[in-house]
Amino acid sequence: MSDARLVLVTSTYETLRSRLQSAFDTLEVGADPVLRTSERGDYQANGVMALAKRLGRSPREVAEIVVDAVDLTDVATVEIAGPGFLNLTVQPVFLDAQLRNLSHDPRLGLAPVAEALRVIIDYSAPNVAKEMHVGHLRSTVIGDALARMYRFGGHQVIARNHVGDWGTNFGMLIEHLLDVGDEGAASTLSIGDLDEFYRAARVKFDSDDAFKGRSRTRVVALQSGDPETLRLWHVLVNQSIAYFSEVYRKLDVTLTAQDVVGESYYNDKLADVVRDLDAIGLLVESEGALCVFPEGFQNREGEPLPLIVQKSDDGFGYAASDLAALRDRVDILKGDELLYVVGAPQVQHLEMVFAVARMAGWLPDRVRCEQVVFGNVLGTDHKMFKSRAGETVKLVSLVDEAVERAFVILDERGTDLDGDAKYLLAEQIARAAIKYADLSTERQHDYVFDLDRMIAFEGDTGPYLQYAHARLRSIFRRSGDEWQAGNAHFALEATAERNLALGLLGLPEAFFTSLGALQPHRLCTYLFDLAQRFTSFYDACPVLSSEGALREERLALCDLTARTLKLGLGVLGIDAPEQM
Repeated sequence: MSDARLVLVTSTYETLRSRLQSAFDTLEVGADPVLRTSERGDYQANGVMALAKRLGRSPREVAEIVVDAVDLTDVATVEIAGPGFLNLTVQPVFLDAQLRNLSHDPRLGLAPVAEALRVIIDYSAPNVAKEMHVGHLRSTVIGDALARMYRFGGHQVIARNHVGDWGTNFGMLIEHLLDVGDEGAASTLSIGDLDEFYRAARVKFDSDDAFKGRSRTRVVALQSGDPETLRLWHVLVNQSIAYFSEVYRKLDVTLTAQDVVGESYYNDKLADVVRDLDAIGLLVESEGALCVFPEGFQNREGEPLPLIVQKSDDGFGYAASDLAALRDRVDILKGDELLYVVGAPQVQHLEMVFAVARMAGWLPDRVRCEQVVFGNVLGTDHKMFKSRAGETVKLVSLVDEAVERAFVILDERGTDLDGDAKYLLAEQIARAAIKYADLSTERQHDYVFDLDRMIAFEGDTGPYLQYAHARLRSIFRRSGDEWQAGNAHFALEATAERNLALGLLGLPEAFFTSLGALQPHRLCTYLFDLAQRFTSFYDACPVLSSEGALREERLALCDLTARTLKLGLGVLGIDAPEQM
């Protein structure tokens, strides 16, 4: 797998790591210094103990050799602590140079990677004629954040919204469409009440034998390509996609109608999947179905577990569609990385699909293929999030309620905005609350959807970070002069100034490690920590009442902090308003 996505600019972290690496290489080429931020110094290198064990030497002896070999002139001081930890303190002259470089860099040290990859991200994936609900939230939000981060990092992103737009249910849905007429369906679907349309069709299917018979006949017509049936199917699909687009607009998600490539797209490729698997001897007939048995997968009884490619009734299942999609993404789209932002219940299925694709030679070793797993959204009772009536919560309802709550908060805080400006700000706050709560949680974990906590302006929340940015920008509105970035020097004599500076220089490390691990929460953690460092700085270090060079320095620190918060939130898909 290529590691181009992990390339860092020459940040403080990378400068220290590369120089330590050279010293470690004198003892063992490639030995990891294990560099981390630390409370015992600015950074700590913890790799000596593991290296000493491999070399059969004492950790203290190895640490002394590394210290003698490392060149940290004008960068940092280093001392040995304990059995062999290396504590590093960054030199003021180096901090000053790094901060002045950042002041002139619109990307704040995040240079695009030298080797751009083509990254295909599969996310959101709602079903035609069904409402988007809370179950789609995490795939949509996490997938879109990763897409934004990859794009900002300099990669080419191809989004794939693999919607459910094919199958036997469409016979029932098309017949119901005929009953209500094109205009009636358009009216129902366009306002987003897709669930009601689907439920009405299901009720008729279960209670009306004649309707059920017509529905089954309609499935045959759809699968055989009957023009009128396909026209009606397109009405359902197009109206649903228009509604999905409205949901994405409300959430400020970058998916478009052009990114929709549903199950139907792969329909004429399924027979090729079966034929080609059979030609290379991987297909096995089991109870009338055609299957592949990838090594290492077993059921509870310890028996080999099949991936069913073609069912006993000659129909194709999800495995065939997923294999066809994977082949398309490798052979046609030429993807270097294939990411599937799909929930934990699909882990085994996708692992088997990837394993079969590797067995068949359809997934080369050069291509990274990974499921981006995420946990569930829970209610405040720590059970699966449901409405008070026990139903799945619609995604639009979540966003609309968050906007209403944001309006109330703005009124309580006495904002002087009105009309469109106030509504836009309420939308920005609502999206920040929803997205940040999701992204700031380690994605494999469940999290509690508690809107009261999520939309608060205090604590580890999206609105808190937005407010921190707006508060910073208010400093410049109150400064009373035309302040110019890039003229300050950074003496950093106060402890709070130095701590804030070190936080600002940590952005490249936070961004690229977050992207490399496909863990947006790491970037969220960095931004929250930076906001807290700013609060400590602002409490300890007067800004506008300072004078001369000190005032310039502190205004420059405020400017860099505001820019860093805005950039960091932006690559996660969260707005940073100028005023709140």
